[in-house]
Amino acid sequence: MRKIRPFVLAFIGFLLARAALAKSPKLEPIPSGRDADVRVFFSNGKNISGIKALERMQKGVDFSLWIAGNQFFAMPEVLGTFQKEHPEIKSIGLITLPPGKIMRAIIDGGWTYQGRQFLLHPDLYTTVDLAHLKSLKKAGLASRYFTYLHNQLALMVAKGNPRHIHGIADLGRPHLRIFLPNPVTEGIMSVYGEETLKKHHLWKKLTQGKICAGCWGAPNVYFTRVHHREIPKAINAGRADVGLVWATENVHAAKKGYAVQGVSLPAQDSLKNKVNYIASILKNGERLKNAELYASYLKTKEAQAAYARYGFAKASAADFKMRPIP
Repeated sequence: MRKIRPFVLAFIGFLLARAALAKSPKLEPIPSGRDADVRVFFSNGKNISGIKALERMQKGVDFSLWIAGNQFFAMPEVLGTFQKEHPEIKSIGLITLPPGKIMRAIIDGGWTYQGRQFLLHPDLYTTVDLAHLKSLKKAGLASRYFTYLHNQLALMVAKGNPRHIHGIADLGRPHLRIFLPNPVTEGIMSVYGEETLKKHHLWKKLTQGKICAGCWGAPNVYFTRVHHREIPKAINAGRADVGLVWATENVHAAKKGYAVQGVSLPAQDSLKNKVNYIASILKNGERLKNAELYASYLKTKEAQAAYARYGFAKASAADFKMRPIP
């Protein structure tokens, strides 16, 4: 038999690799440097993050939870309390990214991170945008939801408020350096911030018609790359004068010792009576019993108190009622 030349073998390998890549699923990318958004919590108090956490999720955990990213700072306490009440749940996979990004990953069937693919899906998903659940319903992945928390919009400024910013109308001042949550994947902007800015006739002025992430709208307005949690860091570093955030971000930034402070907004601008955090148990979850346990836990005084310590507003008994996704 004639010996096959090395370059022929290399070419065949290239074709096979290309064919495998073409057949591989297109998965949602996790932005670089986001290890802290991908974690596994163990009942012994330890946790892992990044690639190690994704590997463990793929291998198997007792419960998997993908949630709106601004809850990240509350989750060690919230999940720790849950695991104390249910010691049989020894490992919990947690992803805290913008809910629109998570929704796409659920539909696609997983994530890519650092050049690797992870075929994963959660047992329970939370968002602040009902449209995300409608997309999951259309994909046959969810049918019911309930409300478990509330929040409200606020402004964040440098400590001492040196630019004398007192409300949404001030965002129209052309010389302010403004950071806004991106309107592509962040529900805080696409659902709530847009409504408030339009009310003040500022939406077109600030965005200049651009719906993007990690980019500039108006010359003085920057949209976050991934999270609105980029805003406290920018103001603390002196790179921004003001940002639109959840009120809970101001609470967390104060705990972190950042040189920032919050500016409260009236109800018509904060939308305090409209902001709902909603949760849905997914139909393709592998650990539905544990998802049900967690859903029940969210309704307890212990869970609500844990969230309240981070500035979230408690849900009512009526909020907890399970509803069909419209």
